[in-house]
Amino acid sequence: MNKIKKVLVTGGAGYVGSVLIPKLIRKGYEVTVVDLYIYGEDVLSEVQGNPLLTEVKGDIRDRNLMDRELKGVDAVIHLACISNDPSYELNPDLGKFINYDAFIQLVELSKKHKIKRFIYASSSSVYGIKKEKNVTEELPLEPLTDYSKYKALCEDVLMKSASDDFNVCVLRPATVCGYSPRLRLDLTVNILTNHAINKGEITVFGGDQLRPNIHIEDITDLYVKMLEYPAEKIHKKIFNAGYENYKVSEIAEMVKKVIGDIPVSIVPTDDNRSYHISSEKIRRELGFSPSYTVEGAVGDLKKAFDDGKIKDPLNNIRYYNIQTMKAVNLK
Repeated sequence: MNKIKKVLVTGGAGYVGSVLIPKLIRKGYEVTVVDLYIYGEDVLSEVQGNPLLTEVKGDIRDRNLMDRELKGVDAVIHLACISNDPSYELNPDLGKFINYDAFIQLVELSKKHKIKRFIYASSSSVYGIKKEKNVTEELPLEPLTDYSKYKALCEDVLMKSASDDFNVCVLRPATVCGYSPRLRLDLTVNILTNHAINKGEITVFGGDQLRPNIHIEDITDLYVKMLEYPAEKIHKKIFNAGYENYKVSEIAEMVKKVIGDIPVSIVPTDDNRSYHISSEKIRRELGFSPSYTVEGAVGDLKKAFDDGKIKDPLNNIRYYNIQTMKAVNLK
């Protein structure tokens, strides 16, 4: 396979993308970002103006736009989606159009333009709730929501589209945590850290639910590596990526350890969904292991708060997907 030089990243101005794009630029890739930039146009300020970066403010549903931007591209990293269940449920028809219909179109256009490699960001939520202690890639998918159902369906579309010259791979990340220029404060570790620092207390709903986590530096390092692995290592493969499975109450204790002794209250909840995934396959087959920790993510967030990088964290809708989705009224 020819060396990958030019990469298109959908959703490259999102939570993960805004950490990933500078890494790709530093590696010397020519990068095109296609994103609506609804969370701000400054999230890639670290590399804006770099000759290796092309930013396209546009909608992945726009067939003509995607047809144009895919010309000459070697690889696609597909991050764009209506992310998480509450945001999806605001407008299920919109969610299906962006998360599924636009995906089918993107895969079709990628094959038309002879894209060499297509990396899809799925989700560990596709498994649903499992009784097994270690949820491996071989277990059947039992998605509980439309968001996770369409993630699973996209995986199937991609695998059926694979060919000898269309190298595809699916990653199923755990919940990402840590600081990003396009920060999300509606994810478990980030929520608890924000509340500890800015409310002086942590409220844990339930507490015994397991949550798999991956540091944002690890998942973005992994996306970079997915462009470098030999095709035979990843082609038509599916990998979990989420090494640290902790109870929510354990995450709260980590936050206390980093931030300081603050009150933690446990509140009963009807949402007892518990997830535990195994990432042994990606360690065994690709040699990928995490270099960062949940505790480190808390420390990174604390430093960002201390440095004044996060403005009005309890009220600014920029940090919360569902509030932003409501405000922009995307159609």
